Amino acid sequence: MNSKKISMSLLAISVITAAGFGLYRLGMSHAAPQSPSVGLMEAQAMTVAAPEDPSSWGIPEGERATRRHMESGLKAGDTDPLTDRRILYYHDPMVPGKKFDSPAKSPFMDMMLVPAYSGGEGSDPGTVTVSPRIQQNLGLRVGEVVDGVLSQEVSAVGAIAWNERGQSAIQARATGFVEKLHVRATLDRVTKGQPLFELYVPDWVAVQEDYLSVRRMQGRDLQPLVEASLQRMRQAGMDDRQIENVERTGKVQARTTIVAPHDGVVTELTAREGSTVNSGMLLARINDLSTVWAHAEVPESQAAKLRAGSPVSAQAPGLTGKIFEGKVQALLPEVNPTTRTRKARLELANPEELLVPGMFVRMRLLDEQSRMVLLVPSEALIRTGRRTLVMVAEDNNGFRPTEVEVGREQNGRSEIISGLLKGQKVVLSGQFLIDSEASLKGVEARMSPPPMSTPESNAARTYETTARVEAVSADALTLVHPEIQALQWPAMTMDFKLPPQIKMPGVRSGDEIEIRFQLQEGDAPMIVSLTPRNGPSAGESK
Repeated sequence: MNSKKISMSLLAISVITAAGFGLYRLGMSHAAPQSPSVGLMEAQAMTVAAPEDPSSWGIPEGERATRRHMESGLKAGDTDPLTDRRILYYHDPMVPGKKFDSPAKSPFMDMMLVPAYSGGEGSDPGTVTVSPRIQQNLGLRVGEVVDGVLSQEVSAVGAIAWNERGQSAIQARATGFVEKLHVRATLDRVTKGQPLFELYVPDWVAVQEDYLSVRRMQGRDLQPLVEASLQRMRQAGMDDRQIENVERTGKVQARTTIVAPHDGVVTELTAREGSTVNSGMLLARINDLSTVWAHAEVPESQAAKLRAGSPVSAQAPGLTGKIFEGKVQALLPEVNPTTRTRKARLELANPEELLVPGMFVRMRLLDEQSRMVLLVPSEALIRTGRRTLVMVAEDNNGFRPTEVEVGREQNGRSEIISGLLKGQKVVLSGQFLIDSEASLKGVEARMSPPPMSTPESNAARTYETTARVEAVSADALTLVHPEIQALQWPAMTMDFKLPPQIKMPGVRSGDEIEIRFQLQEGDAPMIVSLTPRNGPSAGESK
């Protein structure tokens, strides 16, 4: 009986031991696969997100940071875990100069204060920082300020005309008859010495016979008579060549041949065979084509760049590949009132006589007095209407808006008269977004030294707006005003100070008023006059 109990006890102990060992192995088998995941969770818990860069924030991000600081109990002097930077102070971007130690709603505007962080101590407040990641997203490109030559070049169009200084007029020297005409049509080409007309002049017969009679006379002291007869031939219209022909042949020469004085084109022909001509009558006009004029229409704003003698090159659409060189002969005192262009007379060499009057040409007028200037790509310029800015790239991803004075522009490059130095880097693309960010953060462009102050310049500027009264206190009004374009303020609710000079009218919450105010450094705007709608003015502060 006892042996049976002992056997049962040993069996029970064995079962319990086996069950315990089985449960232990089962637990170890379940715990082993879980250990890697536990390590991964611990590693993930140890991973810390990269801190944000507050220099790339705008006002909305700054307001969200202030609300987060209020919830977390952070204040000036603490370190923001999101940025890993120390909080210096809080401020209102719309009212610069006022600093606060704790996050709160702005006492001036209907908005939150914005935190200012360390990491910018000693940095230039006139710059805005853009992280490399954002620069890459913007596709930002920079270029260098370089020295270069910017020639005075003016492009103009015009038409070819006859060179009037190469024109010859052929006139009849005596009354006679046109017996033969060698040139029968205008625009015929002629060469120097080519016969043009044959004239019969009856008046020459008598004076030539007198001369020949004196020559045949015998006697002494006949020279005065010879000289007198020669003078009568000259007065009759005979030239030295014709007189010499009479002396050489000893015969009367009543007919004469008129020849071309130089190469050219007959531009006018009035003589006809058999017609009678009188002394001084125009028979023909010949123009030289070795040089021609081009009348260029130069924009009035660019006419001052031209000087007589400046080189010019011209091309005609109908003469592909041909370039004609010349010079500016004169800037004519005439402005076209319709096109606002001034006419310039250019003289072009035409040795092959390819250019003819009426032909259209394009001209480039150059100034040889070129000089070295500072040049930047024109795409870097930000023109606001009142001034011109560029964004200068500086170290540590900083960008400074800089005001420049711009001169001439040519081939995509602009001359910089002042504001930049050789070797500086300027932004070529994305500069408008950087300029917007700089304006949002109150970064002012570097200006030239201000002029000497005067009483007029010290006077504060006054602005006007309508508003609705939100709240009234002893020395201030809380107003809801619409957008103020002059200050680029959006519609908002804000406080306006009341000076003691203004006698408070009976305004209440909800009243519509008109105000004139001035900005104050580090404080809310000051009302200088207040007028209830359809009510009397409360006076103006002096």
